[in-house]
Amino acid sequence: MYLAIRIRGRVGIPPDIEETLKRLNLHRKFNASLLPETPSIIGMLKKVSDYITWGEITKENLVLLLKKRGRLKGDKRITEENLNLLNVSNFEELADMILKGNFPSSIKKTFRLTPPSGGFKGSTKKHVNEGGELGYRGMAINDLLLKMI
Repeated sequence: MYLAIRIRGRVGIPPDIEETLKRLNLHRKFNASLLPETPSIIGMLKKVSDYITWGEITKENLVLLLKKRGRLKGDKRITEENLNLLNVSNFEELADMILKGNFPSSIKKTFRLTPPSGGFKGSTKKHVNEGGELGYRGMAINDLLLKMI
């Protein structure tokens, strides 16, 4: 399961890139989205790599993301009581279900994050391999996520 985070804003984006970002549920800056590892999704991520960063999320960080930033439809927080409606007993079980590809329809796929505490270490206009923040970063996405939750 990939976690994609939009780093750059909306100004001056070509229409085809904006459409791809919408299809990835990355409508605004600092939005994150959970995406399956399929060839079509990987192609879309590569197409918009000048505007986002992505990588593989760990189960522990997914649990933390669901607890702190997870929302149900109607913008209500996911609580222990709401988990019973989803037929799971705890957040770890919900994370396992999501990692297996069974994303409950009552949970929003977009997570609103804050700017990273301490700021970005590189440029938000360069790719990771050039000393920036954009593009594929692998497991290092978990470090950025912890700074943004």
